Amino acid sequence: MTRFNNFIRTSMLGGIVVLMPVIVFFLVVRWLYGVLTDVIYPLTSYLVEKTALQQLLADILVIAAILIICFLIGVFVKTQMGNFIIRGFENATLRHAPGYSMIKETVMMFFGRSKSPFSAVALVRPFSSDTMMTAFVTDEHPDGSYTVFIPTAPNPTSGNIYHLSRECVHIVDVPVDEALRTILSCGIGSTNMVIKAGERREKKPDLIG
Repeated sequence: MTRFNNFIRTSMLGGIVVLMPVIVFFLVVRWLYGVLTDVIYPLTSYLVEKTALQQLLADILVIAAILIICFLIGVFVKTQMGNFIIRGFENATLRHAPGYSMIKETVMMFFGRSKSPFSAVALVRPFSSDTMMTAFVTDEHPDGSYTVFIPTAPNPTSGNIYHLSRECVHIVDVPVDEALRTILSCGIGSTNMVIKAGERREKKPDLIG
């Protein structure tokens, strides 16, 4: 009977281990699709109204059109004239918009096109409790304290700035782009950061950060 119970339990756990990543992946894809279709809804609704297309087909056509436009813009930017025009427009208008520079740096960093403005990744305890939050170190002060940026998920371009003592900041040895991916995926893939933080505490139990 014990062997049978073990067989049932291990088989069930094995099935969960196989299916859970697939389910989470489809949930993330579904969420991204929902966000995208909400953005393009004015265009798709216009197509549905004027051409009697099905909503799904209209979504596909609009997304395809957006991808083609992105490709054409990418080709244009590669030319000397295109690069000059885009940079001129950006410097004259977009850079003055609140938050634009931060959003651009985050996007460029995520695609490996820019160096991170953050000095390190950390798990921090901003409320002196057992709750740990993913943060990016933005400054270190002479007294050993840190200034950190704690982004919100799944949008890493917004968040809060905290000034924390050294004891509340657990620096983890993971790349910034890896930490960004965990934020975009609402925490999926954070195991490595938690493990790294645990290893650091074991090595330096009296000095964290």
